[in-house]
Amino acid sequence: MATADLRDELSCSICLSIYTDPVSLPCGHNFCQVCIGTTWDTQEGSGAYSCFECKAEYQERPALPRNRTLGNIAERFRPTETEPGETGIFCTYCVLSPVPAAKSCLLCEASLCDTHLRGHSKSAEHVLTQPTNSFMGRKCSVHHKVLEYFCCEESVCVCVSCCLAGEHRGHRVELLSEASEKKKEKLRKVVEKLRPEREETERGAQRLQERRREVAEKAAGETERVIALFRDIREQLEALEKRLLSDISSQKEELSLQLSDLMEQLEIKKDELSRKIRHIEELCNMADPLTVLQERESHGAADNEGGRERHDIKVPAVGDLDMDLISETLLTGLAAIVTGVKGRIYGQEATDLLLDINTAGNHVSVSGDRKSASYSDTDHGHPQSPERFQDYAQTLSSRSFPSGRHYWEVEVSESGNCRVGVAYPSIERRGGQSWIGENNKSWCLCRLFNNNIYAVIHNSEWEELSYIASCRRIRISLDYEAGRLSFYELSEPIRHLHTFTATFTEPLHAAFWVSGCDSSMRIIS
Repeated sequence: MATADLRDELSCSICLSIYTDPVSLPCGHNFCQVCIGTTWDTQEGSGAYSCFECKAEYQERPALPRNRTLGNIAERFRPTETEPGETGIFCTYCVLSPVPAAKSCLLCEASLCDTHLRGHSKSAEHVLTQPTNSFMGRKCSVHHKVLEYFCCEESVCVCVSCCLAGEHRGHRVELLSEASEKKKEKLRKVVEKLRPEREETERGAQRLQERRREVAEKAAGETERVIALFRDIREQLEALEKRLLSDISSQKEELSLQLSDLMEQLEIKKDELSRKIRHIEELCNMADPLTVLQERESHGAADNEGGRERHDIKVPAVGDLDMDLISETLLTGLAAIVTGVKGRIYGQEATDLLLDINTAGNHVSVSGDRKSASYSDTDHGHPQSPERFQDYAQTLSSRSFPSGRHYWEVEVSESGNCRVGVAYPSIERRGGQSWIGENNKSWCLCRLFNNNIYAVIHNSEWEELSYIASCRRIRISLDYEAGRLSFYELSEPIRHLHTFTATFTEPLHAAFWVSGCDSSMRIIS
């Protein structure tokens, strides 16, 4: 009865089996780690996680600390506990009414219930074991006797005949119980070594679970941000559309009024001309010469016969829609929306960069606006200074980034090789450790034009990327606090090339390297 009560205390209420890797909930109830994890996976997205036992709810998925004490007790109880009937083996002699076996006799090759066990022979040759159906596996295949000993030299179980007259005669042997205890001791040591590894694995799984939750929360936040951004873009576009349509409508109404006034004036002129034409036609149809000749009204065309110049009637000029104003309003509005969107997407300071001519190597030509750098075979003999790179055609930006999120864009030439990235101000200025990417103080993307491929480099470790270069424009994005440096090829569509992750410990300067004839790069404002 006590064993049954202990089993109940050591059983998971989800799987109803002895605990495996038990964990504790804040409410105090314990479950197998896999059982409660699987249960909560099904509750994902429902808004709350609940205890299977008391139904206590948690808005966020709680951490699951391992109950080591309970786990150790469960492990020690599991190998020895056997409920009657759980083995599925029944007493050989209880034919009419099957009764679960309590023990099996290897000599008799029979299983016995508690009743038949009390009347069973207690002699040494009758070896009793836990209930089993595998009697042949417990007897010597040569002598058909019970396996009682363990040959230490060949690591096999043997019977007494094997030891006295068989092939194991003279070998060092032990009783199965003694050999079993020694092996158990070794296994316990193995378990003790495996437990820390399992615990570390468990902690790693919990860290990954936390990371997965962080990713889900961040994705949800980004989703809301993008939805809000596009909603705002649509509202701004609709407002811009209404303003443009209103401007077009106003211009149309103004022109329509002008045209209506002119049309009315022409209608009046047309009516006047029609009246004159009718009068003249009436005169032409008169038979009385005196009446025709005495008519003194000016008739325009008739007066022109007297030699006066004739003036043609022209339709007055009318203005058109101001397409330049409409286009300018559209472009200005769209530019304002794009500027606002960029600010909300990147949320960073101004990204305008200038090259620091004091760091430029002697084979680097820097343009007057300090936006371009190109390789030169000629040694420019720049003045010596501690900041200047001595051995490589490279330079840094004058501006540094000690914090925040930033991005800048670079357009590289079609020929030659180049590297773009970031570097600490403490980077060496001469020798192999001064080359961008070949030390632990700089990170860069390298474009090799002879192979038309990309590679990323940090601390002299190269990783060739699988992308074929298809565009000369590259964006470098830096999130200082998050420790991320990302490179994008501004092709169609934009392609993510690589992201470095690091814990930055110094301010970062943009870094540029050029090599080869006609190799150059330019910072795009």
